Amino acid sequence: MTVAIDRATGKRRGDRAPRPGLGQRVRNGLQKYWYAYAMIAPVVVVLGVLVGYPLVRGFYLTLTDANSLNSARTIGVNHIDATYKFIGLDNYQDILFGPTAYDRFWSHFLWTVFWTVACVALHYAIGLGLALMLNQKLRGRTVYRLLLVLPWAVPTFVTVFSWRIMLADSGVLNQMLGSLHLPQPEWLEDTFWQRFSAIMVNTWCGVPFMMLSLLGGLQSIDSSLYEAAEMDGATAWQRFRHVTLPGLRSVSSTVVLLGIIWTFNQFVIIFLLFGKNSAPDAQILVTWAYALGFGQQPRDFAQSAAYGVLLLSILTVFTSFYFRWLKRNDQLAV
Repeated sequence: MTVAIDRATGKRRGDRAPRPGLGQRVRNGLQKYWYAYAMIAPVVVVLGVLVGYPLVRGFYLTLTDANSLNSARTIGVNHIDATYKFIGLDNYQDILFGPTAYDRFWSHFLWTVFWTVACVALHYAIGLGLALMLNQKLRGRTVYRLLLVLPWAVPTFVTVFSWRIMLADSGVLNQMLGSLHLPQPEWLEDTFWQRFSAIMVNTWCGVPFMMLSLLGGLQSIDSSLYEAAEMDGATAWQRFRHVTLPGLRSVSSTVVLLGIIWTFNQFVIIFLLFGKNSAPDAQILVTWAYALGFGQQPRDFAQSAAYGVLLLSILTVFTSFYFRWLKRNDQLAV
């Protein structure tokens, strides 16, 4: 075998140049892409201040016994230094396996999971049904779209307060039920009806987004697929199962994931519907964490922050498994 050698350098032709070190690669990247780095630098700084620092600070607090009595504070002209101490993973141990773990964490976790599954399932089922209806040629279809989008367009606090008035003991719903001689539930007092009300209000607020997203997915499906299926004698159900659902796979996977994350962390609806200290059995994890940190005395900052880290961990693990499941299904479909 003949090896060509460059007489000027004494190196064999075809040899790769040695890979530059990390510092050299960083300098080369800055010289080549300095404009891109300059454009994203403000975003990185803002995210670091608004997201990065609170996240790191919150995680540090989970390793301490910080509360409103031992944290640094200023009273008048007097400044009191922080006296909380480092306790390691004791907060996580107490939350997950302590003597009150079920009442303080696991019961709320189970209700949060049920709340998320029920709400997202209703969002998707009702949203898909409405999207299928609006995808048909109907008279006044634009008007229907505007009316169905209103619950999403109206500010959430307005919607929730309106529902709270209607669900009161003397509200419109109970008056209508009373006129029909039907039982009048305690929507905002009884645990079962509190949870039912929370799911109902969240479904009302979340269906329009799901409907619009799925409607866009339906309109992107090639109509020739339906024509070919109809020519082959496929029924309406078969066209829905073998054309519509596969055509919506990419849109559905995205909106379902977003719906799960948003619903799992849906603070506003629960808080505005029941207030800060009422309906303890209807509190999901995020509102329960808020109650620990801001709804009691002394305020337990450390355990509240620990709940936040647990919420982040749960959603991170779920999202990773969800993407793996989608990837495996896509490979099986191919």
